[in-house]
Amino acid sequence: MVQGVPGGGVSLVQGDPGERCPGVLPRPPGRVPVPARSCRSPAGAPGALPPGEYRAWKERAARDPAGFWADAARGWLRWDSPFHTACQPGSPAGSARWFLGGRLNVSVNCLDQHVEKSPNRVALIWERDEPGTAVHVTYRELLDLTCRLANTLKKYGIQKGDRVAIYMSVSPLSVAAMLACARIGAVHTVVFAGFSAESLAGRIMDSGCKAVITYNQGVRGGRTIELKATVDEAVKNCPSIRHVFVAQRTDNKVQMGDRDIPLEEEMTKADSICTPESMDSEDVLFMLYTSGSTGKPKGIVHTQAGYLLYAALTHKYVFDYQQGDVFGCVADIGWITGHSYVVYGPLCNGATSVLFESTPVYPDPGRYWEVVQRLKINQFYGAPTAIRLLLNYGEEWVKKYDRSSLRVLGSVGEPINKEAWQWFYEVVGEGRCALVDTWWQTETGGICIAPRPSEEKAEIIPAMAMRPFFGIVPVLMDENGEVIEGNDVFGALCIAQPWPGMARTIHGDHQRFIDAYFKAYPGYYFTGDGAYRSQKGYYQITGRMDDIINISGHRLGTAEIEDAMADHPEVPETAVVGYPHKIKGEGAFAFIVLKEQTPHVDHIKEELKTIVASKIAKYAVPDHILVVKRLPKTRSGKIMRRLLRKVVTEQSSNMGDVTTLDDPSVVKEILDAYQKYKEKSSS
Repeated sequence: MVQGVPGGGVSLVQGDPGERCPGVLPRPPGRVPVPARSCRSPAGAPGALPPGEYRAWKERAARDPAGFWADAARGWLRWDSPFHTACQPGSPAGSARWFLGGRLNVSVNCLDQHVEKSPNRVALIWERDEPGTAVHVTYRELLDLTCRLANTLKKYGIQKGDRVAIYMSVSPLSVAAMLACARIGAVHTVVFAGFSAESLAGRIMDSGCKAVITYNQGVRGGRTIELKATVDEAVKNCPSIRHVFVAQRTDNKVQMGDRDIPLEEEMTKADSICTPESMDSEDVLFMLYTSGSTGKPKGIVHTQAGYLLYAALTHKYVFDYQQGDVFGCVADIGWITGHSYVVYGPLCNGATSVLFESTPVYPDPGRYWEVVQRLKINQFYGAPTAIRLLLNYGEEWVKKYDRSSLRVLGSVGEPINKEAWQWFYEVVGEGRCALVDTWWQTETGGICIAPRPSEEKAEIIPAMAMRPFFGIVPVLMDENGEVIEGNDVFGALCIAQPWPGMARTIHGDHQRFIDAYFKAYPGYYFTGDGAYRSQKGYYQITGRMDDIINISGHRLGTAEIEDAMADHPEVPETAVVGYPHKIKGEGAFAFIVLKEQTPHVDHIKEELKTIVASKIAKYAVPDHILVVKRLPKTRSGKIMRRLLRKVVTEQSSNMGDVTTLDDPSVVKEILDAYQKYKEKSSS
C-alpha cells in the first residue's frame, strides 16, 4: 500500500505510467501528439520535446487548442474520472472553463504518483537562512508531512471549500500546508511573510478564511521576523478565524491564546494516511492577492486541473527540465512565481525543487552562487532586481564559485535590461547557458512568452521574451481597439484565445475581473502591458501601458529609456516615469541609483543624456535625473513606479497602498531627495 493513499492510490484514466511507456499518446489523423510519460524515469516524468516537433506543436496549439490541451491533460495528469469536454469557451472571453467533468486531486499529482515509483527521490532542498544547513526532503517524507497536516486541519473542522491563510516563511512545512489544503479540498491563500498585520487582515477578511497557518517566527538575512505577533494583531479584526496553527521555526517561545494550536504537536498525533478529496477540474485550488494601483487588493482565483497542467508544462519546456535536475527558483512561495515554479510545476513533474529562505546578499553577495555550487543547481530562476543588485558588487563574488552545473538561467518579475542580461549570461552563465527572459502574470498562472521552447538551438535575443508558449496567441492592439498586423510594430499586448492556466475570476467580484481584463478589448485578454513585435515576429515587453510616455507625439516605453541608461557602468538601477510638460505634453523624469562612492555625479548625468539620445532619440532624453539611494520595490522585487509618478506630480499626500513595499521608509527618503532637488533647481 502506498503511504497516504488507502488501497494503493488513485488509478489513471489511461493506465499506470509505470506500465505504459509509449513515449507519446496515440496520434490521431492530422494531430500532433503531446508526450505522455517518458520511459526514462520509473516515476513517469514528462519526456523531452521531440526534435523538430516545436513548430508542429505550436501550430496545432494555436489552431486546435481544445485538442492540444486535451491530449496534454490525458498524458500529463492523473485523473480520478476523465473529462468529457476539453474547453467550454464561454462568453465573455473571461468565462472559459477547462476539462469539464474531470475529477482529480492536485496533491496526488504532486506527491502520491511519485512516491509509488521513487519514494526516496528528493522533492525539496530547503536552503535555510543559515548558510550550509540545507535540509533534503524526499517525496515519501513530504507526503507524510502533507497527510499529517491535512488530518490536523480536518480534526479542527477545516473542510472542502473552506479558505485557509498561510503566513509562513519558505520551508517544507509551508509547502506541505499548501498541499494539505489541496488534499482535503480547502482553498489556500498564501500571504507573503513580510506583509503588515493590516495587509494580512485585509486578505483574510476578503477571502473569509477560517484558519491561519503560521510560524512562531521567521528568519531572513540573519534577522528574526515576528510572524505570530503579526498574525495576533491581524486576527483581532477577523471574526471568521477560528484557529491559528503555530509551527516552530525558532526555539523562542511566543504567547499562545485560546484559538492557537501548536501545529507540530498536533501533527505527531495525526494519521500519516489522508484520503485525497476528489475535486472537479474547475473547483478553486487557491487565491492569491495582487495589489492594484487603486482599490483594494484583488483575490485572483486559480482552479485545479488547468492551472496544474499549465504550470507543469511550462516548467518542463521553458526550462528544459530533465529528470534528475535540481531546479532552483529563488522566489518566495508568497508570490505566483513561488506557487508555479517552486511548488506545483516542479512537484507535478517529479522534480527536485530548491526552497530558498535567505537573501542574495546574506551573509555576502556570493550566496546565490555558493548555493549553486553546493547543491549543483541546473536551472536558476531569479529576478532582474536581484541581478542588478549583485552586478553592483562585481564579478569576483560570482567567479569564486563553481557554476558548471548550470544549464538554464531564467529572469522573472519585470523586463530585464540589457546590461543585467549580459552580466547574467556572460558572467554567471559563462556564455554557455540559455537565458530565458520570461513574461507572465499572477493572472496567467504560468509563463506565456519566453525564448524557450523553440526549434533546437534557435537564437535568443538579449532582454527579449520573444516566443509565445504553446497555445498562447498574442496580438497587439491599437488605440482604436483594432488588431495591428505585421511586424516592427508597437501596441497593447492582448491574448486572443483562452488557455488552461488563466485565472477564472477575482474572488467575490467577477465583474471587476471582466472589467479589468476583458472590457478594454472585447474578446481578448488585455494584459495591461505594451509590447513590440520585431521584424522577425518576436515579442519584447515595453512595460505597463501606464508606463508609456507620449513625448511630443512620440509614444515611448519607460523601460526603453531605463534600458539605455542602465548601459552606463556606474548606474545599476534606473526607473523612469512620465510627468506633465507644458510644451511636450509629457516629459521623462528619471530616478537613478549609483554605485557606491561614485564621483562626478553631474558628469554622469550628462553622459546618461548622451546615451539616451544616441540609443533612442533626443526627444527621449529625460528632462530631469534625480539620484536616490534606492528605488521603491515590492517584496517580490518590482519597482513601484506609480509611487514615483506621485512624487514628480506632487501628489505625495495621496500615495495609496504602500504596504507591499519591502521598506515603506523609502518613500520619505525619495520625497526628501526630490524636495532638495526641486529647491536646488529653482534657486
